[in-house]
Amino acid sequence: MTRRTIGIAMNGVTGRMGYRQHLLRSILAIRADGGIDLGGGEVLWPEPILVGRDEHRVRAIAERHGLERWTTSLDDALADPLTEVYFDAQVTPAREKALRAAIAAGKHVYTEKPTAESLDGALELARLARDAGVRTGAVQDKLFLPGLLKLKRLVDSGFFGRILSVRGEFGYWVFEGDWQSAQRPSWNYRAEDGGGMILDMFPHWRYVLDEIIAPVRSVYAHSTTHIPVRHDEQGAEYRATADDAAYGIFELDGGIVAQINSSWAVRVDRDELVEFQVDGTEGSAVAGLRECRFQHRAATPKPVWNPDLPATEDFRTQWQPVPDNGEFDNGFRAQWELFLRHVVTGSPYRWDLLEGAKGVQLAELGLRSAREGRRLDVPALEL
Repeated sequence: MTRRTIGIAMNGVTGRMGYRQHLLRSILAIRADGGIDLGGGEVLWPEPILVGRDEHRVRAIAERHGLERWTTSLDDALADPLTEVYFDAQVTPAREKALRAAIAAGKHVYTEKPTAESLDGALELARLARDAGVRTGAVQDKLFLPGLLKLKRLVDSGFFGRILSVRGEFGYWVFEGDWQSAQRPSWNYRAEDGGGMILDMFPHWRYVLDEIIAPVRSVYAHSTTHIPVRHDEQGAEYRATADDAAYGIFELDGGIVAQINSSWAVRVDRDELVEFQVDGTEGSAVAGLRECRFQHRAATPKPVWNPDLPATEDFRTQWQPVPDNGEFDNGFRAQWELFLRHVVTGSPYRWDLLEGAKGVQLAELGLRSAREGRRLDVPALEL
């Protein structure tokens, strides 16, 4: 076996998502398994170069995992001859400038969402990358979740017949930070720092709906800040300026209606933190992060509304699980492997910066819809 090393400048790994999902469970997991087998006796070996503003935190992560390369200077990381790929998991307001610098340096780029704070910025990044001839990728991890992969299997098989509607529920209670510490960073609740539910989650809902069900054609959104005062990581009180809940209605191709509720101020009474129910003329399914259950037309019960009598049917037991029929890897790792193969071999890869811009577009339109109180069309994007 010959080893082909690819240097990856990883910016933002001191954050929860950048560290846990991208460094620990993706890049380091790939290294622990011996790299990526490219075939023909060649193995691709990812070599992370950690980048962050806090020297103490970056050095601590590097030492914890035996990594030699780290820096507090993005310029130095991009100038390193080893660096071929730049990855960004910073807070949103810092992302566009860093991606521009990486593209200007001729690096391939892979980035968390949203790819920019505005649609104009996201499209400009895609144009710059196209003109520079670099390969790009936007994280769309939920497409690789076991539950949604099983749901897509049902869609692709024609199981649903004509799809009528989608209902999604996402969220959980994020503690306010006073008597229990919050599970999410405080910047998530400050609009001036790039926080907010619509900006965070509508990019996800765009690619989930587009790729699994049908393209999104219009959006109506209502957003609110249910918890107006929170406490930050130091226990100091601050006013939440970003939306912590969003209620969206999306019209898809074919007249399909999707309703998705997203909230950090809801207590969970469902099997998983996110669930999607898809109803069609021939059957229905409910998919979460890992599991997916279905009910065919022929097995659908015939309930009758009678509020004077207690319900006698256990509706949940009338659904069947979709079998795994295979092994599922961590979704972030699966997409990382596809992107790195794409960079090195030119293998097909469609989740580029233009796809990332579609998520920014839906978030921007969702914010505008919430402000104006009206439904907005979602036009096609092109560079």
